[in-house]
This record gives sequence, structure tokens and C-alpha cells, in this order.
Amino acid sequence: MPRISRTAARPHYNLTFAVLLLGVGAYSLLQSMVVPVLATLMEHLHTSQETVTWLMTAYLLSASVATPILGRIGDRAGKERMLLVTLVALTAGSALAGVSNSVGSMIVARVIQGLGGGVLPLAFGIIRDEFPAAKVRGAVGITAALTAVGGGLGLILAGPIVDHLDYHWLFWLPMIMTAVATVATFLFVPESPVRTPGKISWGAAVLLSVWLVALLLAVSEGPTWGWGSVRILGLFAAAVVVAVLWVLVELRSPAPLIDMRMMRIPAVWTANLVALLFGVVMYTAMTFLPQLVQTPHRLAGYGFTASITQSGVYMLPMTLGMFVLGVLTGPLAARFGSKAVLIAGGVLTVVPFLVLALGHDRSWQIYTASSLMGVGMGLAFSSMSSIVVEAVPAAQTGVASGMNANIRTIGGAIGSGIAASILANGVTATHPFPQDSGYGDTFWFLTGAAVLAAAAAVLIPTVRSAGAGQAASVPPQPEHGAADDADDADDADKESAPA
Repeated sequence: MPRISRTAARPHYNLTFAVLLLGVGAYSLLQSMVVPVLATLMEHLHTSQETVTWLMTAYLLSASVATPILGRIGDRAGKERMLLVTLVALTAGSALAGVSNSVGSMIVARVIQGLGGGVLPLAFGIIRDEFPAAKVRGAVGITAALTAVGGGLGLILAGPIVDHLDYHWLFWLPMIMTAVATVATFLFVPESPVRTPGKISWGAAVLLSVWLVALLLAVSEGPTWGWGSVRILGLFAAAVVVAVLWVLVELRSPAPLIDMRMMRIPAVWTANLVALLFGVVMYTAMTFLPQLVQTPHRLAGYGFTASITQSGVYMLPMTLGMFVLGVLTGPLAARFGSKAVLIAGGVLTVVPFLVLALGHDRSWQIYTASSLMGVGMGLAFSSMSSIVVEAVPAAQTGVASGMNANIRTIGGAIGSGIAASILANGVTATHPFPQDSGYGDTFWFLTGAAVLAAAAAVLIPTVRSAGAGQAASVPPQPEHGAADDADDADDADKESAPA
């Protein structure tokens, strides 16, 4: 049977963009859709609270390893090819989770789904390869915003899906999306014109995986195992030692997995610091705000006794705000600069947590905070990703954006671990709910993290295109020399094409 041929001419970049958004949207849904239904899954899978949390932990660990590594492999072997691999893994993992009736098989499925983390750096790299320069900032901003919007949308959709269908559909619906995105990627996403020469440093990949897993396992299980336990302290120590060893290996490697010189670019390391702090803020809020509103008031003395579906309604303003502001960030950044937009997002994100820290016993307080979170985070996430993409050469877009996304994930794990420890105080067998003051302390903690994020954004230098700045130490490599003229002509066509 003859092989199906793809479109001979390079498709219009807007068609490529639609395909990328479908894949990114499915991945971001899978990030959060299980969060509000863990209690339901614990009941259906006949498992314990400690075991069911591995549905999140396993996904987090897998994504943390896959995101930077797949981004780097894409930079060297071809972003479109690795995007296909990533989408196939997402589809297969979702299918396995959809048919799973035991917690063991579902944890395995979540590990496979975590490989989908590579969709983010690969999508950013393809955007930079395929889009006219004037369109890159806006497209990156929308894609970055979609990762946050999808997370919020997952919280909203989880309740109706479980209520009217079945918990298996939490995975089947994203599976349908990724299956369609896989076929569309094969047909409509062109081969990468930009490659990084050299071999992939697999030793560095192993070391990177080890220290990331050790760190994230420690912060994820700290509240359960005890922050002062031998296991947690040992994991933290292992993470530090292996991370130092990894940096030394990368510095001496002729073809590093992650170029430490690139990571020292002021715009990159400051944007990564902001990403860490915003990860603390956003993912912690997405995890514990639904928990607060679902708390039965009659038993705990606080909360709103909301169902899973109702708790999603409380999060709806945040999701809408992140989507609208994510779309508007491109034009705003073009006029005021990505840094100014990021600072504005950081400052606005402080306000909702201050509101909740001062009082969270009225519905209007939750809705107001949710709305302001959407505005602030929508501005911040989109502009932050644009800053990283603008600061590095095209050949390193995948790994730079992959690390930025990964650092947000690490921040989310750290924030969630700290918040879980704060809320665990006062929980007993006879009173299984956190103290209301614990939520107040958690919101003060998030207020502080948001203040630090806004302050860190001020440190980011004004970014020039890496093609003209000091970051352009690695020139883009064409896929094959014979295609240079064709690619140049195609770039000219893209610049003249309408958006």
C-alpha cells in the first residue's frame, strides 16, 4: 500500500497553528481534569487517599523529565517528527487510562500521558520556524495562555463529565482530540527547517531526569512522608548533588543537552525565576481553591458545600480571563513590550490573593479573586513565554521554552507541597477538614509569592531578537542545503501572507 503523502507545499502558518493549539489544548486539559475528582476516582478505583494522589504525582514526574528532553531532541532531530511521537504517546496514554479500572494501570497511563509535556517546547519551536517574525510574539502568547486556560477549563469540565457520562470520559475526550491532532500534524505540519547539529547527550539526559524526579518526588510527597523524614531529606540531597553533576557535565560537553551559556542569558534566567514563582501561584490556586469551595459548611464551619460542577463555575471567570488576556497579550506586548505586560500581570496577580487572605467566606470574594487571577495570569504567562523565545536563537527555542515550562511545573509542585503542609495542621481523624485559618495562611503565602513574581519581572532586561543580540551564538541550521533557496522564498511568501 503506498504511503499517504503530505501536502507538497508548506501549509499556511495559520493552519499549522490550529493543529498545534489542538494538541496543546488536549495536554493542558489532562493536566488538571483529574484534580477535582480525585475523591471520586479513589472510590471507583477502590484505593486510598495516598495512592490516588499518584495519579497526579506520576504525571508530574513524567512530564518534568519529558518536557526539556523532547524539546531538545526536536531541535536536533526535527520538531514535527517529535511532535508526532508526543501526540501518539498522549493518545495511547489517554486510551489506556480510559479503559483502566485499577489504580495501578491508571498510574501507568498517567506516566505515558506525561510524555505529552513535550508538546509545549515543540509547539513554540515550530511557531518560531514557520511564522513571520512579526507574528511569532502573538502566536507564542496565545499558545502559552492556552496551557493555563486548558488547566482552568479542565476544572470546569470535570464535574459535568463525571455527572453525566463517566469518569473514563475524562480521558476519552482528550484522547479524541489528540488522535485528531496526530493525523492533522502528519498531514499539515511541515518538517522543521531549523536543526541543531551534533549528537544528543544521553548521559546528560539521564542526570537531568534523576535530579528532576528526586526534587519533584520530594516536594510532592513531603506533606505525606514528613518534611523532616529521612526519605525526603535524602531525595533533596540527591537532587542537589545530581543537579551539580549535571551542570558540570553540560559545561564540558561539546554538544550539551541544555546550553548553560544560554541559561545564563539575563532575559532567560530572570524569566525562569518568574516562571517558578508564577507556577507556585497558579497551580496551587487551581488545586486548593476548588477544595475550599467544595468543603461542606455544616461539617467544617466554612466552605460553600459546592459540588464538583459548582466548584468549576467558581473557576470560570479565571479561565475566561486567561483566555481573553492571552489573546490580547500579543498586541499589548507589541505596543508596550513583553516586559511591561509581564510586570502588569504580576502586579494584578497580587490583588486576588490579598482579597482571599483577608476574607474568603462570601461568594463574591471567590468570584472577584477568580476574575482578577484570570487577568493577571493571562498577561503573565503569555508574555513570559514570548520573552524566552525572543531571547534565544531559533535553534534553541525548544529547549529554552521547555525548561521554562518545566520550571513552572516545579514551582507548582513546590507551592502545592507547602500549601498541603499548611492545611494539614489541625486535621485529625475526627475532623478531616483543614482549619479555616489554614486557608488564610495559604492565601497569605500565595500573596507573598505573587509579590516576589512581580518584583522578579522588574529584573528582566529589555529583550532584543536573538538574531541581533548576544544570544545568537548558535546560528540556525537548515534541514538540508539544497532547500535553502526554497526556504528563503517560502519565508518571503509568509511575510506577505495575511494573518
